[in-house]
Amino acid sequence: MARMYSRKRGKSGSTKPAKKAVPTWIRYKVKEVEMLVVKLAKAGNSPSMIGTLLKDCYGVPDTKLITKKKITQILEERELLSAIPEDLMALIKKSISVRKHIENNKQDTGALRGFQLTESKIRRLIKYYKKSERLSVDWKYDPKRIALLLD
Repeated sequence: MARMYSRKRGKSGSTKPAKKAVPTWIRYKVKEVEMLVVKLAKAGNSPSMIGTLLKDCYGVPDTKLITKKKITQILEERELLSAIPEDLMALIKKSISVRKHIENNKQDTGALRGFQLTESKIRRLIKYYKKSERLSVDWKYDPKRIALLLD
């Protein structure tokens, strides 16, 4: 798939296995996987990091195959999911760091363009999350206020 702004193709990502059955070599039961997800979430890991840790450390290839739920659904049931989605928070952190860089380096027009693209992605994601009711309708993106919360 082509990139949105650079007109380039980019690197291909990994793909899920075509087989939809639970592998026979997995030794964890449904409750055990859910408890691992909760334990890793309480340790302060994001949902994507939890998936990576389950795959690399515990040998669980796909949480959804075993539990029939996504990691975010498990965290939402246990009320451990953060108020702001993970991808939106990553973009906000990136925007804050680029904003600080631009304040110190005013001639860096490449960074300015990257900042504009990041802000655009943030606005589109906010619109999507409000429409899908993941964020409340009255939630506002104020970069200065959020920067104070993250510091």
